[in-house]
Amino acid sequence: MIRRTRTPKLLAAALATAAMVLLTACGSGGVTTSGGAPDNEGDPVAGGTARILQLAEPRSLDPASLSNTWAHMASLGNALYGTLMINDIKTFDTEFKMASDFSTSDGGATFDLTLRPGLTFTDGTPLDAAAVKFNWDRLKDPQLGSTSIRQAVQVANSEVVDPVKLKVTLAAPNPQFAESLVAGAMNWIASPTALQRGSDSFNEKPAGAGPFKLVSWTRQGAIELEKNPDYWDAPKPYLDRITITTVHDANQRLNAVATGGADLASESTMASIAKADAQGLHYEIVPTGGGQIIAMNHRRAPFDDVRARRAVQLALDTGSLNTTVYNGEGEVPQTLFTEDSPFHADVQLQDSDPEEAQRLFNELAAEGRPVSFTFMAYPTSESKMLAEAVQAQLSGYENVDVQVDVRDISRATAAAASRDFDMTISSSIIQDPDFPLWTAFHSKSPGNWVGINDPELDAALDKGRVSESEAERIEAYDTAQKRIKEVIPGVWYIRAVPAVVYGNNLRGVEMYTLGSPLPEELWVS
Repeated sequence: MIRRTRTPKLLAAALATAAMVLLTACGSGGVTTSGGAPDNEGDPVAGGTARILQLAEPRSLDPASLSNTWAHMASLGNALYGTLMINDIKTFDTEFKMASDFSTSDGGATFDLTLRPGLTFTDGTPLDAAAVKFNWDRLKDPQLGSTSIRQAVQVANSEVVDPVKLKVTLAAPNPQFAESLVAGAMNWIASPTALQRGSDSFNEKPAGAGPFKLVSWTRQGAIELEKNPDYWDAPKPYLDRITITTVHDANQRLNAVATGGADLASESTMASIAKADAQGLHYEIVPTGGGQIIAMNHRRAPFDDVRARRAVQLALDTGSLNTTVYNGEGEVPQTLFTEDSPFHADVQLQDSDPEEAQRLFNELAAEGRPVSFTFMAYPTSESKMLAEAVQAQLSGYENVDVQVDVRDISRATAAAASRDFDMTISSSIIQDPDFPLWTAFHSKSPGNWVGINDPELDAALDKGRVSESEAERIEAYDTAQKRIKEVIPGVWYIRAVPAVVYGNNLRGVEMYTLGSPLPEELWVS
């Protein structure tokens, strides 16, 4: 993670590095730090309340409805349900929490999950192997609409061996499966008893085994949590209470932390981080490769024609988008992996040729296939600005028409999951390359929102997934990068910035996977 330091020269270097080269965790190893965590936090102090701002309002407290990334409801999920395991972002080693082991002895074909004995949910139901199986099985139901179906469908079968052991058989070998598991709701286990009472009942009284439990939830308002006195890892959690609210606007989030109206906020841009630093706030960033994509739906017109996708890619000025949306503070991905990564290849993601773009727009229009589409945007300020900037840039071309449709997070996510969009924001944010690339671009992946279907790319992603040899994986992902450039999933417009910003009184900020804070570690000074 990148933490703000108090040494001006080091601070300037850290900011420049974060803005220009957000290191791929595959290559750099870890959470680089810069930005204001106190040098010596001292021993944790029990008591107090933390106020956390998240970017997205949940449609339900069911873990299947939550997303384990900084841009969604990671703090909420970790607070209510705890974690089976986390990944060390510096080494990618697995650190066990409510699970005590998750290992494979056959190259990732099967895994053995072992739980700590004596775990219980807040409703008294045992958190045992049967409860894990119940949760993992239901995530595979498309009717549930969970984004974590992308991880869950990798499990072909699971068998309860005894109360604390679950035998897991994967649909295809994947030695890297633990990295997938921690990145979604498979890591959050809820009481089967509570879930079976239905969504309304569950939302009133969700039952997890996490460090906190629900006091109240006011829709579009505050989620009030209190300490779970029966949490397995005493004396954690240190806080007595947490209040979580959703704030879409980045300036409002920063102002709240700066003025003492909030203690911690998720953030997503280097522009926000620069403002936080200027105000003396603390922050942490998880460096990543890949990035966010202006995604074009291959399944329907106009983007079922590669010429339309290429025309838009050639027409858009990503540097100008960076300036408009992020004040020029972000990094536009030129390659999928940064130069520090062993998977880096000099395969340029971005091309710009306005004349060729106009020729393609004209060619398609002459064939009766004019490029007309709607950009489905999310309600955050950055998403809306991006959609409007794309619309403005393309308005300078003939034979292309762009409409902008801003939807709330639940409607937009549901539309994307059902492939009911022309253009939207997607991502492939890379730590280990297997899960993000296979999920986003493999033809058999339920997370392949854009609808890529390329046998050569599939083969490369499969090889990268199953191999335990770094040399073989490098070769596989070299091919994958070349195919991704050719098929054009969209326009890679910014490296992701999984980050949190926090005030001077908050301590114990730790994150795993894509910027997922651990509430049990937090304390106030």
